[in-house]
Amino acid sequence: MRFFSLKTIELNFLIVKFCKIQFFMHKAGFVNIVGNPNVGKSTLMNQLVGERISIATFKAQTTRHRIMGIVNTDDMQIVFSDTPGVLKPNYKMQEMMLAFSESALADADVLLYVTDVIENPEKNMEFLEKVKKMQIPVLLLINKIDQSDPKKLGDIVEKWHSLLPNAEILPISAKNKFGTDMLLKRIKELLPESPAFFDKDQLTDKPARFFVSEIIREKILLYYDKEIPYSVEVRVERFKEDEKRIHINAVIYVERDSQKGIIIGHQGIALKKVNTESRKALEKFFDKKIFLETFVKVDKDWRSSQRELDAFGYNPE
Repeated sequence: MRFFSLKTIELNFLIVKFCKIQFFMHKAGFVNIVGNPNVGKSTLMNQLVGERISIATFKAQTTRHRIMGIVNTDDMQIVFSDTPGVLKPNYKMQEMMLAFSESALADADVLLYVTDVIENPEKNMEFLEKVKKMQIPVLLLINKIDQSDPKKLGDIVEKWHSLLPNAEILPISAKNKFGTDMLLKRIKELLPESPAFFDKDQLTDKPARFFVSEIIREKILLYYDKEIPYSVEVRVERFKEDEKRIHINAVIYVERDSQKGIIIGHQGIALKKVNTESRKALEKFFDKKIFLETFVKVDKDWRSSQRELDAFGYNPE
């Protein structure tokens, strides 16, 4: 029979107690990013996650879906969500985009409301009233402060304090990484104690095909003007991966024949440029050789068809 000394029992008790404390000290939560179009939400998301999860361009309405980026440490998991810019819908797709933004109010543990030094604080007051009524911590982030002076910034802070009196206000510049370390520290302080929601090696909730379509759409946003980028959706029909390369077939959908001609361009030059730049970006993203084929098809009024929008993944549930 094996005997244990009182000292050994006390030591084991302390070890068990320490392990329990460590378990309950783990923090995890959903930190959702909302705000009006073109204020820098996607740039901020990428800075906080440390990876390029969301496409970010100078054009409004770049983000169409709710995209999660997950930050993991031994004692913490932050689930960030980037959302489409809040706007008054003009067609069905924009209704779905607004639904993504509103869903982020429902499940947040911490809300990041992003504005900048340019926009009118009273824009989209209906959405702002919903934020004002929230019972969770709200961090109001005034982005692009490098484009302002101290006097103007002080006036902006005062105005926002009157609109969201319970929010903590933090001036930042997401592009220049100013204030983002302080923001991340504050988020960690506000997270609730909880076990992790996702595997610790998981970076996002989206599949590989989603990022392929987003990268192709980003190039279209950059290389085409006016309504063309907003009439486009991309669907990946083939994604076959082996050890050395990935073969991808993607379809670019537009609403009219005239748009198809613009996307393809004279002798296919415009589409070839999109293909080349998309392939380079995809090779960097996946760190593999990419074989990419793109096709252009017309799907009339897809932005107003619930069936088509469901097929393209515009479903906030």
